[in-house]
Amino acid sequence: MERALERLADALLTGLGLLVIAAVCLNFANVMGRYVFGQAIFGADEIQTYMMVWMAFLGAVIVGWRNAHLRMDVLVRALPPWLKVALRILELTLLAATTVLVAIQSWKFVITMAELDRRSDAADIPMAIPHAAVAIGFTLIAAGALWHLVARRWNTPASDQDPT
Repeated sequence: MERALERLADALLTGLGLLVIAAVCLNFANVMGRYVFGQAIFGADEIQTYMMVWMAFLGAVIVGWRNAHLRMDVLVRALPPWLKVALRILELTLLAATTVLVAIQSWKFVITMAELDRRSDAADIPMAIPHAAVAIGFTLIAAGALWHLVARRWNTPASDQDPT
């Protein structure tokens, strides 16, 4: 199961890389259109912004899953192993609780945006789509934190892992 989840994280990372490339291509096409042909792509800036929102929240899922987030661990490194584990369990529990609460509220907002059929001004994109990035991101972060707790992955705090 662990390997399958890691492969999913790799696939998501590949997808994010392709999304970055697509955003750069859209930006390049928009610049060429605007300055070379005198005609910009209508809504391109809006689309790029929504792409970046998706990249940020899906990237946060991978960071959370792989314990690659920034942390102040100078004091944690000095703690005895049992206290490091206790602190990691507390960290994962608080992370799961917080992200579940945010995910619930985010899904409610996505549903509201979909029911109202609210659309972006320039590109006419349903606003449920960019807002879904927040809901999906926090849902997956919560699932990852719960997986770490249930699978007992808390016995190796990220602060003890080799940073390379």
